[in-house]
Amino acid sequence: MQFNRFQESVVKIKHLELFGESSHAKMSPPYRLELAKKMQQRAKSAKKAGVMALFYPDLKGYTHLVLILRKTYKGVHSAQVGFPGGKFEDQDISLRITALRETEEEIGVPGQKIHVVKALSPLYIPPSNYLVHPYLGLLDYFPQFRKQDDEVEAIIEIGLQEFLLESNRISTKVPTSYNVEVEVPAFRLNGHVVWGATAMMLGEIKDLLKQVL
Repeated sequence: MQFNRFQESVVKIKHLELFGESSHAKMSPPYRLELAKKMQQRAKSAKKAGVMALFYPDLKGYTHLVLILRKTYKGVHSAQVGFPGGKFEDQDISLRITALRETEEEIGVPGQKIHVVKALSPLYIPPSNYLVHPYLGLLDYFPQFRKQDDEVEAIIEIGLQEFLLESNRISTKVPTSYNVEVEVPAFRLNGHVVWGATAMMLGEIKDLLKQVL
């Protein structure tokens, strides 16, 4: 889809009710609810993060979404695909500012150039004890991405049509902390398997886009 047309349609999302848990549940790992219940007390002091689902045109004017592949490190989100974004810092006046600042740091897109359409449903992530606040943003030109080398392994560009294809919704086996593999829902996008919290947030975005495109 051409970005001009996408841009005109996607702003209607501002007026839609969010799907929240009903969308998240479709892409949720089977053990997530049990884990969240066990961590109810700890969740009250969860750290906060802001992430950006950024749509933009490619050089031919077709709509794309950008994700990142995180570096391999000692942590629960090592080598996973996610949105650009990160944790709330004391100097951030809002989580929206966090998402914009971190997006600029991680992929080099100036925060002031991004038009934030809507705050999406927050999502609690039990393994890292984070409450993540996603935002849907638009950039009206093809950016010169610049990745933050110490945190980002690769920048992943996904065509809108690929993202919307139902055949890209799959299931995959992932290891858990109990040394067993479990089957989880996921998306296959541009050769990458996207599961967990990112897939859950993408699920809500996909459901919202279906309402306006």
